[in-house]
Amino acid sequence: MALAKIKKGDTVVVLAGKDKGKTGEVMSVMPKDSKVVVAGVNIAVRHRKASQANPQGGLDRFEAPLHISNVALADPKTGKATRVRVETKDGKKVRVAVKSGETISG
Repeated sequence: MALAKIKKGDTVVVLAGKDKGKTGEVMSVMPKDSKVVVAGVNIAVRHRKASQANPQGGLDRFEAPLHISNVALADPKTGKATRVRVETKDGKKVRVAVKSGETISG
């Protein structure tokens, strides 16, 4: 299995869409759908009718998934978007930021 380039807990920058330029932490990754959920980004709103479970009803706000191609890892040095390269160090695969050459933890 190839090393995942974006993982849960990574800080990413949104490259496209209504939240372009925002940064946030990856809450979950859906590899089969090629989607990620980023905290505080791509907030969707659902109008909920009052029910027994939710007697108040009202607006339900939640983070909707983004396509993985619309986010890029934030460089550990600068915080700007960077591509990721996979290198082998001491027999282990590690993720390396292309712009700065910094090793990305995880």
